[in-house]
Amino acid sequence: MTTLDGHPIDDRPGPATPPGAHDSRRREDAHARHEAVAALFDPVTRRHLDELGVGPGWRCWEIGAGGASVASWLAKKAGPTGKVLLTDSDVSWAEATDRQVETRTHRLGRDEPPGEGFDLVHARLALVHTPDRDRALRSMIRALRPGGRLLVEDADLALQPLVCPEESGPEQRLANRLRLGLRDLLAEHGVDLAYGRSLPRLLREAGLARVEADVYFPLAAEACGALEAATVRQAREALVAAGAATEEEIDRHLANVATGAMDLAATPLVSVRARRP
Repeated sequence: MTTLDGHPIDDRPGPATPPGAHDSRRREDAHARHEAVAALFDPVTRRHLDELGVGPGWRCWEIGAGGASVASWLAKKAGPTGKVLLTDSDVSWAEATDRQVETRTHRLGRDEPPGEGFDLVHARLALVHTPDRDRALRSMIRALRPGGRLLVEDADLALQPLVCPEESGPEQRLANRLRLGLRDLLAEHGVDLAYGRSLPRLLREAGLARVEADVYFPLAAEACGALEAATVRQAREALVAAGAATEEEIDRHLANVATGAMDLAATPLVSVRARRP
């Protein structure tokens, strides 16, 4: 079972899983998820960062959530006079990160900020599965210099709960039933399914200025299928254990996704930007 960005919630292999095979498959699925998330959401993130004015000399804290594509882009924008710090609870995946990017282990919501005086702090799909979201958000704001920019992007599963908004046949009905089962499991593990929409209010209440937000809702993109397949593969044991689906139903759904004939949606991404006064 995984969180929205592919971090494990429950990685217990089934009894028939050969030693090592489960971990290898999980890594492959996590990589597929990260690639799909980057394909879907990097253009949105880069647009917001451009509008915030990221440029040469900027000091940036990128909160990883399993991918380095945004950090590498920031490093090019900040140039040799800038700095990009990429943090995550596990940075073993960051070996191929741009040389201008410093990586550091950091547990968001538990550890103190890894520095202060940042021109930019950015987190995507990181807060929604953090146990102490309020503390994590405060630490991100505290790390900014006066006038520094904050960009927080997170999911809102309740805003559009279906993976097939047009439920036109049995394939779509099965897909939506699995998505609803996954939502129930995430809620049981402390994920706030409506967190994204609360971010503008939370940033205003924290005293930030120029709070602006938009929502991006991908539909019928190739990466939506890749993301759905990797998500379901990672969550299948938890879905079966919870009685949300059978092994046969999951195999049938994955085969349906592989045809490319369904119009699949990804979870809406709420992007909120603001400045520290």
